[in-house]
Amino acid sequence: MNPSALRFRLLTALLILTGPVLAAGTGAQLPRFAALRSSEVNLRAGPGTQYPVEWVFLRRSLPIEITAEYGHWRKVRDMDGSEGWIHKSLLTGRRSVLVTGAVRTLHRHPDAAAAVVAKLEPGVVAKLLSCRTGWCRIEIEGHKGWLPEGAFWGAYDGETVE
Repeated sequence: MNPSALRFRLLTALLILTGPVLAAGTGAQLPRFAALRSSEVNLRAGPGTQYPVEWVFLRRSLPIEITAEYGHWRKVRDMDGSEGWIHKSLLTGRRSVLVTGAVRTLHRHPDAAAAVVAKLEPGVVAKLLSCRTGWCRIEIEGHKGWLPEGAFWGAYDGETVE
């Protein structure tokens, strides 16, 4: 076998063996929630800078759902269902939630009859601290309290977060 053919076969074998490794993600559970690390994040049509920017998120800590992984890229979905690809360096595992619907009441304890800590407008982004049995504990501007499932986007129904 001539040297060129041998190099070609070795390169082909190397690509076949490393292809799945290069394309693999973290192996973490999918889908899962994360948040935007920066106040300006490009949402691309595909997993790479060669793909066009379809949307620009302008809100740090906005919750985002990761639905797929390809190398250093994460396919994500926002609350409105828009999908695209973001580089993993622009995401953080620190969880947040986005208040939805009407004005929501933040309670001192996970009970609708508990004392009111604050009223939260739709669109407010808060830090997610924990979730259990239909309630999640959040923090916003130094105020900590509990919101019931369904009052926000950024955690799955029945999800336990510690």
